[in-house]
Amino acid sequence: MTSSVQRVQSELDPALRAVADAVEGAGLPPMIDLTPVEARERIRAALPMCAPGPEMSAVDSRAIGDNVSVRIYRPLSAKASGTVVHFHGGGWVTGDFDYADATCRLLADTAGVPVVSVDYRLAPEHQFPAAVDDASAVLRWVAAGSEGLDPRIVVTGDSAGGNLAAVCAQTMRTDSEVSLVGQVLIYPVVDADLTRDSYVANSGVFLGSKEMQWFFDHYCPDAADRNSPNLAPIRAADLAGLPPAIVVVGGHDPLLDEGLEYAERLTAAGVPVELLHYPTLPHGFLQFTAVSADAREATTAVAVATGRLFENAGLQTDSIEGVARA
Repeated sequence: MTSSVQRVQSELDPALRAVADAVEGAGLPPMIDLTPVEARERIRAALPMCAPGPEMSAVDSRAIGDNVSVRIYRPLSAKASGTVVHFHGGGWVTGDFDYADATCRLLADTAGVPVVSVDYRLAPEHQFPAAVDDASAVLRWVAAGSEGLDPRIVVTGDSAGGNLAAVCAQTMRTDSEVSLVGQVLIYPVVDADLTRDSYVANSGVFLGSKEMQWFFDHYCPDAADRNSPNLAPIRAADLAGLPPAIVVVGGHDPLLDEGLEYAERLTAAGVPVELLHYPTLPHGFLQFTAVSADAREATTAVAVATGRLFENAGLQTDSIEGVARA
């Protein structure tokens, strides 16, 4: 890893502390008392806390088979060859294209490549492994060069989407038809253990063990399945041969410890890892860029790091043109 983590607790970003206090003071029922439909409505109502992303040259939607749709973001200028495939967060229960819109626009603009946002099926209507199946189907669709997309892929995702990105990086490791040149795991769910120290320290308004239990119960009600690497990728016996990784963690995230451990295990397996650690930020900070300067800076840094994966793979436009001229 290219950086170390100081485990000394920092204060939560004051702007997000104000958000947390306002939510707590509003007297809203906790998410665990909501139905999935009500939870989705609550998440949509909070979208204005995320700043809009950059303008694109084109944004189009496509259906992939009968189960999943994608939204393709094409930037105004190309900086590299390749494609980002992004999986949104939301605990496998909430989230949609609009939830991920600003993030996908920023990734496309900063990395200078098309971004494919995946509207995978949600639980509890479609339980594990439906989301994994949908994610895999889209990766194979992109790898086939559909819609003129470059088949060299960096897979990205936040929270539950980070889980899908990590799982796909593992399951596609031996698939000769899919070329993953990187993975960006943003505060990812990589385990189903809710007893880690960071759960004890950081459970609160943004996310806690009770909410994660609610998500797991909807997505993967069979407790035995939660030991599968396709649900808990940190439990895979072997992590060697995976694509280079950017692992992003927040100091006030219940998922902090599992994110750090996964980064450490990847490094021990010989996988190049860049760890981005934001001590003042909670889980879900991508969604708070309109209210928090810390969240904006971190989100931009994640997008820049994503672009570096293409650069490190030799896929930036200048180097490709130089090879062609030579």
